[in-house]
Amino acid sequence: MSTEAGSGAVLDHLAALGVAYEVVECDPDFADTAQFCERYGYSMDASANAICVVGKSAERPMACCVVLASTRLDVNGVVRRRLGTRKASFADADETIARTGMMIGGVTPFGLPADIPVWIDSRVMDCTEVIVGGGSRDCKILCPPASLAELPTAEVVTDLAKAIPPAD
Repeated sequence: MSTEAGSGAVLDHLAALGVAYEVVECDPDFADTAQFCERYGYSMDASANAICVVGKSAERPMACCVVLASTRLDVNGVVRRRLGTRKASFADADETIARTGMMIGGVTPFGLPADIPVWIDSRVMDCTEVIVGGGSRDCKILCPPASLAELPTAEVVTDLAKAIPPAD
């Protein structure tokens, strides 16, 4: 999928939702969160990763989990239980594109297929605004967390992510 198609579908979805947002353009080579934050001056505490996770079962249920970049998604605990599977893992690049139409580094909760639930870590809701993927690697979406919560399949989940312990 081209970057134009990805971000266009996302912008159409945002317009249909009528939520507050701002498009932030970026160099696709710096779309990965840590590089993006460093290059463009955003805090990891105000940057949210949209991570596609799949259950390892015949049905391969998928969810899009939105967590602050300063935290770690609890894939083997909360996510696995919510998916209803014995094991869960991050969706690989091919499955992410096939199921969402978005490349890793550009995944956003906006514009996802209706069968993919969006689970938002409660810490995200404590932010004034967050920056998330824009549907392609050449842009991000800056919005208040309430815009994420307006998604029809969104659910705020306590402790979806864990704090990352400080480095020694």
